[in-house]
Amino acid sequence: MVRATVVVDRDQAIGEVDRRLFGSFVEHLGRCVYGGIFEPESPLSDPNGFREDVAALIRELGVTVVRYPGGNFVSGYRWEDGVGPRDSRPSRLNLAWHTTDSNSFGLHEFVDWCAKVGVEPMFAVNLGTRGIEEALDMLEYSNHPGGTTLSDRRIANGAPDPFGVRMWCLGNEPDGPWQLGRKTAVEYGRLAAETARGMRQFDAKLQLVVAGHTAPWLPSSADWDRIVLDETVEFADYVAVHIYVQEVERDIQTFLASGVELDREIERAIAEADAAAARRGVDRTLAVSVDEWGVWRDVDLKAPKPQDWPVERRMGESTYTAGDAVVTGALIVSLLNHADRVTCACQSMLVNAGAPIRAEADGVWRSSVFHPFRLAARHARGTALRATIEAPEIETRKYGRVPALDVAATLDEAQAELVLFLVNRNASETAHAAVRLGSWPEARLIEALVIGGGDPWETSTRERPEGVVPRELPEAAIVGDSLELVLPAASWSVVRLATKPEPR
Repeated sequence: MVRATVVVDRDQAIGEVDRRLFGSFVEHLGRCVYGGIFEPESPLSDPNGFREDVAALIRELGVTVVRYPGGNFVSGYRWEDGVGPRDSRPSRLNLAWHTTDSNSFGLHEFVDWCAKVGVEPMFAVNLGTRGIEEALDMLEYSNHPGGTTLSDRRIANGAPDPFGVRMWCLGNEPDGPWQLGRKTAVEYGRLAAETARGMRQFDAKLQLVVAGHTAPWLPSSADWDRIVLDETVEFADYVAVHIYVQEVERDIQTFLASGVELDREIERAIAEADAAAARRGVDRTLAVSVDEWGVWRDVDLKAPKPQDWPVERRMGESTYTAGDAVVTGALIVSLLNHADRVTCACQSMLVNAGAPIRAEADGVWRSSVFHPFRLAARHARGTALRATIEAPEIETRKYGRVPALDVAATLDEAQAELVLFLVNRNASETAHAAVRLGSWPEARLIEALVIGGGDPWETSTRERPEGVVPRELPEAAIVGDSLELVLPAASWSVVRLATKPEPR
């Protein structure tokens, strides 16, 4: 057993935990939309075609904002195809994912679905095959009250009130060689800046997200953020970070330390945004939107035969493991520990394709990665506090030596609740953690739960949905001014503490 000490001090605030930190992502990929959230022919759907059982799990998950319609799909998307009477909407080839899209689910359906499940809509505009004019048209159609051709068209299509979408992504992954309309940094930076300028002329209070580099292994990544942010820092509110992590060759030790990679990407984006503001003499502090993040396992995104363009095909329907759940929790720890600058994050995706929720024609179930997200969305509230950690280091193949323990803490003053999120990155050794609670001398334990700590390749399936679920952490107790925890190897835990004595 390794030993670690954690100090959490109420005076060491990082920032407020924005509710948008618990967002998700819906794209026309695989069965995320059709056969996922939307299935008009299903007896499990409401009159609008929205799956009721899927909607119930989304509410349970605690999602707050959803990004749509992409993702790679948006770089070839014509928003006009997805409005108006469904029987007159054109079918189009989905070049991003080699399928045919009926456009029976479009802007109106998405906004109506958001209202049903209680989430904020977040739109992306096509800056791949389209540009400024189309983005402004989409904005006017969506958000203008009425009295213009486009806003009156929305009203005629059944939405008398504006959609009121506040957050808009300026394209998607434009540096990727997989992307329709791929751009150089100079090309994208100018297009994004001019699009943002036009959108701000419509509404200066919109919140705009500019695309940072997609992956550090792309040759363009070295200069992308610098060039793009020099053009856009005056107009953008967020710079986007995308990250997917995956276990490689059963190297579970490296995989458990994936939070290090997210830490580095967030901190790089912050540094580039601040440097651009300084160079340009702009008094703006950009936030970070990690609007695609997640764990991918056994992903098959290969196109079918060139002549086949199916309406629906299974893609990326991963069976997630206990290790994947622990790493999902570890990535959430990273997000919380950057709450001063990361104010939006979207787990990718929501249903079926690389998702916490799985759906078949006759039912749904929770994958293993559902549980850490649900617990964090429910309990990570108020102010994120900085945790000081003294712990042994472990060796990883990709990240070198890293601390065996990572911790995030949140304090909800209104509910008088301190919550700790702890990941034991050590694949083979239990950790004894002593958490110093000097700031809360009257703290008492409410609940301690753990995910993982056994076989990291255990799974939750439809036949055995209880394969990976939270369970009570048996060795958790307050002793003097410390919370004493025994954290199993390869585990993620959430511990809730009341900061005031129980009422008499």
